[in-house]
Amino acid sequence: MKIDTYITETLMRDLVAHSRSSAAFLVYLQLYCLTHGAGRESIPISHGVLSELAGISKRSVQIAVGHLIERRLLRSRKAKPTSVPVYTVLTPWIRRKNPLPPHG
Repeated sequence: MKIDTYITETLMRDLVAHSRSSAAFLVYLQLYCLTHGAGRESIPISHGVLSELAGISKRSVQIAVGHLIERRLLRSRKAKPTSVPVYTVLTPWIRRKNPLPPHG
């Protein structure tokens, strides 16, 4: 699997150095691999499982997810409040090939 160079050259420095959230980078990278790396748009995964995969605490995952959602790098949805979240990893630096026509 090839990882977009923006992730390692720009986003890593931005999340780790500027935001001081290495956990956010680890969570983003893990979710990116599980979605984009596997040809999926989104993935249902619990904080506990994500915690084990990323090698950080569940609380760190929760904080990181909140940060990524706030930064518009991640979207989360749940069918019910107690459901496992379904995450969609966003890549706002990639422009769509066929942008929508302007409203006129």
